[in-house]
Amino acid sequence: MSPITTHVLDTARGLPAAGVRVALDRPTGPESWTELASGVTNADGRLADLVADAANFTAGIYRLRFATAAYFHSLGMHCFFPEVQILFQVDDPRGHLHVPLLLSPYGYTTYRGS
Repeated sequence: MSPITTHVLDTARGLPAAGVRVALDRPTGPESWTELASGVTNADGRLADLVADAANFTAGIYRLRFATAAYFHSLGMHCFFPEVQILFQVDDPRGHLHVPLLLSPYGYTTYRGS
């Protein structure tokens, strides 16, 4: 299993958000990031295999980017936040982090899941 997993729930529709592109980035400088991995949420809104090589996963700052505009546009809806970015700290790269996203066209929230 990937050391970082996520799932997206569309709280406006009361359903999992399937087909959301998610990218995992790591900073490479003060203003630059490198994409390490990406994937798309499954029918249950989950992405469990984001990081394929956990051996190269290290402590530090990471960012998850969720392509929310494309998701809402595929449903024929407008959204206020075209992309959601979540920055978080990894202290123990041997552990597992779950970062859920609760999403609606005009708001979102996140938390450290289990």
